[in-house]
Amino acid sequence: MATRHGSLELLNDPVAQNLLKSTKMAQLAYVWSDGTPRVVPIWFHWNGKELVLGTPPGAPKMKALKSGAPVAVTIEDSSAWPYKVLYLRGTAHIEMLDGITPEYAWCAVHYFGEEAGNAWIAQVSQLTDKMARISITPTWVSLSDFETRFPSAIESAIAAAAGGA
Repeated sequence: MATRHGSLELLNDPVAQNLLKSTKMAQLAYVWSDGTPRVVPIWFHWNGKELVLGTPPGAPKMKALKSGAPVAVTIEDSSAWPYKVLYLRGTAHIEMLDGITPEYAWCAVHYFGEEAGNAWIAQVSQLTDKMARISITPTWVSLSDFETRFPSAIESAIAAAAGGA
């Protein structure tokens, strides 16, 4: 039987591990200062216990996103069926660091390759002397692979159909 939605054990699933090591963009969801929801695409680095994001301190999200804020993150591979989707919820912890955060530099190389990634970091270093390091420790995880795990509404419908209801 598949591990239930919400379990942190899902982070160990091969589908989740592949998404966490992928070059797919994460979708970071948070609440804007006027109470409306926002979602932004962002690079991420998984260090085995936290999802780490880097962003310039002047990024619009930094006007609303504060340490302790609840956030949600989705990482998906919808390039081909069956789709794979990792859902995370947690709390943002924000640190302002001098220079480029190590995780952002790792992301640049991971997403672009070594030469282009290092060139990107050199350019970003000319634009900002500080960076926000946003770390998110998952408190809730869900995984849909559309083979053994489906969104909860579909799983409920499958269970009801199997039970004759």
